[in-house]
Amino acid sequence: MNKVALITGSTSGIGLGIAKHFAKEGYNIMFHGLEDNGEEIAKSIGEEYKITTSFSNANMLQSEAIENLVQQTIETLGTIHVLINNAGIQFVSPIEEFPNTKYENIIAVNMNAAFYASKAAWPYMKSQKFGRIINISSVHGLRASEYKTAYVAAKHGVIGMTKVLALEGANHNITCNAICPGYVKTPLVEGQIKDQAKAHQMSKEEVVEKVMLKKQAVKEFVPLKAIADMALLLAKDSSATITGTSFALDGGWSAQ
Repeated sequence: MNKVALITGSTSGIGLGIAKHFAKEGYNIMFHGLEDNGEEIAKSIGEEYKITTSFSNANMLQSEAIENLVQQTIETLGTIHVLINNAGIQFVSPIEEFPNTKYENIIAVNMNAAFYASKAAWPYMKSQKFGRIINISSVHGLRASEYKTAYVAAKHGVIGMTKVLALEGANHNITCNAICPGYVKTPLVEGQIKDQAKAHQMSKEEVVEKVMLKKQAVKEFVPLKAIADMALLLAKDSSATITGTSFALDGGWSAQ
């Protein structure tokens, strides 16, 4: 029987990269995202890799919608073996200008949603004595940068949550780990490059070199494949003793 993975925010960026790798390995996948063509993305990947897929555009700001997303996964695909909490949003601003609603939404989508999804999946994982929860945090879950109060707070929070779920899941073969990427060239980061270029009055190339990758020892964007390979490793049956850990895939940023 194919294993089932629910990946939030999987119709673009890091989530889509992970989803394609899991599809290649034969996982049936519940796709989730806000892209208008999300249904088609899920369907085409299903056809390409001969797996079963489904799609939801559940609102990650609402606990009930997230609970329904987990329920839909189980009803459509039979169960849930792997939950990848990947959906995220970003906003950059000095604290005194940071809109309250932006702060609240970032905490809700980047941190609270991981709690609601994990809580909803937990009884199913517990009853089948197998569960792999993988939280996509960030190097900003380990280190801070200016003007990212909400994002840094949320990503640090996710790492704390990861540790607690690892402890609670230990007797039930439920593991929980966090992946902490540095900069990955996703649509979200492409948008940031544009905004930073405008703010700093620099070219896009200068922003990449002097702002974004400044703190990384390896001056390259983290490849999607590295993140997907790590997620696949953490999802394996043989990874039962890998739990409560944060894996920095950050070009050496956190080594400093």
